[in-house]
Amino acid sequence: MRIIFMGNPEFSIPSLKAVDHSDFKVVGVMTNPPKNMGRGRYEHHSPVCITAKELGIPLVFADNLKSEDLIAQLKKLKPELFIIVAYRILPKIILRIPSIGSVNLHGSLLPAYRGAAPIQRAIMNGENETGLTTFMVKSAVDTGDILYQQKVKISPDDNYGTLSKKMSQIGSELLIKTIIDLHLNNITPQKQDEFTVTSAPKIHRDEKKIRWNNDAEKISNLIRGLSPTPGASTTIKNKTLKIFQAFPETGELNTAPGTVIERTKKKLSIQTRKGGLVIQILQKEGKNRMEIQEFLHGTGINIGDRFDN
Repeated sequence: MRIIFMGNPEFSIPSLKAVDHSDFKVVGVMTNPPKNMGRGRYEHHSPVCITAKELGIPLVFADNLKSEDLIAQLKKLKPELFIIVAYRILPKIILRIPSIGSVNLHGSLLPAYRGAAPIQRAIMNGENETGLTTFMVKSAVDTGDILYQQKVKISPDDNYGTLSKKMSQIGSELLIKTIIDLHLNNITPQKQDEFTVTSAPKIHRDEKKIRWNNDAEKISNLIRGLSPTPGASTTIKNKTLKIFQAFPETGELNTAPGTVIERTKKKLSIQTRKGGLVIQILQKEGKNRMEIQEFLHGTGINIGDRFDN
């Protein structure tokens, strides 16, 4: 079976390696073209691009997905199957190219968490379980018939980074099983239940701000869902901080949410609507991430100071 793999981020890499090491032939990898970034305007390549080069797989750079040159390039590779892992929405003209069709690996148990941020949203919503789905791609996003699914536990210590890494490995194994059984015509696709659909849209800028009038557990979940990137943010004394690790603690005080309720050399606890939030890892503007002990050394934050809502 001739396969074109499509992806961009780190999440895609275990799947790309697994397909390349299988008995199937990866005839090309489609990814975003390099971008000039930084003051030095150096070329930044996607993780998938770098891995494809290491594996010696021909690259297809896709800027305009409706470009005639791109369509011709893909057709020339004569793919039987597209494998899509954390990539862009493909137009119908591209989806028509492979003779078998296109398979997507998605980071949720569809039809739950359709959209661009399923892993982040599951953590932010306090879920203790999520999963992975392989499905046949249709033009409408994440609506295709389900091939296989696998549940994944979310640990209380998981953040977006750790859960994504764990799921990318599990997903690569599920993907290989899917490709093999699809090749053997040993899968019966299942329609998605449209009555149980939930959405996982892209994280918007305003959602990254900590609202201290939420419960401590909800704020902790937000921080976990946005760590290690892009980070949940808050401000105090006109300074912006990003918080990457924190945990809720019980206890009720008669003070306003956002107020510093405990401050020692090693601990900083902030009042929320319900409970306190103990900060562990954070980052000042223009600085590197640091443990709370380093941050508190010499800082002017004291009990009674307020973080902005």
